[in-house]
This record gives sequence, C-alpha cells and structure tokens, in this order.
Amino acid sequence: MLLPYLNKNTIEAGCDEAGRGCLAGPVFAASVILPADFSCEKLNDSKQLTEKTRYKLRKIIEEKAIAFAVGMVSPQEIDKINILNASFLAMHRAIEQLTICPEHLLIDGNRFHMYKDIPHTCVIKGDGKYQSIAAASILAKTYRDDYMQELHKKHPFYDWNKNKGYPTKKHRESIKQYGITEHHRKTFKLLEKQLSLTL
Repeated sequence: MLLPYLNKNTIEAGCDEAGRGCLAGPVFAASVILPADFSCEKLNDSKQLTEKTRYKLRKIIEEKAIAFAVGMVSPQEIDKINILNASFLAMHRAIEQLTICPEHLLIDGNRFHMYKDIPHTCVIKGDGKYQSIAAASILAKTYRDDYMQELHKKHPFYDWNKNKGYPTKKHRESIKQYGITEHHRKTFKLLEKQLSLTL
C-alpha cells in the first residue's frame, strides 16, 4: 500500500520523470499534488502497470488531483546539459506550471537540484512508496508515450510506437540502416559497437 504523504498538513508535490534511458525523444517529468484523503487501490509505479491501466489511472489522477503539470526537455537540451541535469530541469518545468505552489517536494531518486527555496526529500524507488510520486510517474510516462506515438507517424522506421525511443534491437538496426533524426540524442550510444556516427 502506497503512503499518502511524507509530511501531514503540508502541500506536498510528488515528482518523477520518464525516458531517461531512451535513445530518442525528450525526457518528460510530472509533478502532482494529491488531496490528503486520495485513495486508489491500483495506483503504483508506472513500470509495474499495463498500458491500459496507466491510461485509466491518468484520468483518475487528473480528475482528483489538486494540481498537476508536465514538463519536458528536448533531445538537443539533453545533449547540451546531460540526461541527469535534463531530468532535473524537466521536473523544474513541471513544478513551475503547478497552479498551486507546493510547500514540499517528494522526488523520485537519490539526487535533485533544489527548485527555488522549496524543501525537498529524495526517495529511492519513491514511485513504489508514495502516491504522489506514483501519480507523477504515470503522467510522465503516458504523456511521453503519447508524444512518441506522434513522432512515430513522421518517422515510422524506428518503431517508436512500440519501443518509445528505448534501445531495442529494431531501433538500433533502423539507426544503422536509415541514420539518425533530429529526435535522437547524439551524445548517447546509439549503436552497440559505435566507433563513429555521421551526425
């Protein structure tokens, strides 16, 4: 059973990202403030859920949340500042869009760059421990999946409708055959035995 909050009587926002390990596409992050009495039995880390369940839960989260927002950082920005900093920036962009300013942030993972002067707590595997982080993981994942589905229509060779930009065999074979797009992260190891890649 996921915990409803870390600090009672505090406006607490859970934050999580999706797409850190991908070869293509942006990194997305979400920030969610849930009511203290929020309860949803199926809520869990997005990686533990089926696609169908994730989208059902997204609807519930968006209906019941006090506030939620999604931020993204482009592949070009990822190449410039690295994926760890890009993940933090995506979370910052989500937090700054919240219609209510949180008093505390619950961050999935073990590191974070402080956002303004809002205190934060990093929680390793927090998306399987706290409701608000789990909710953020579901929004980040589903919004990113939607984005990759749209990119797939323009670049069907890479199988992004299925792999969502992750390094599958088919994805890497397509990079070898067709080269890269503007959506690929050039600083990532795009091919298994990468000596050089024409950019």
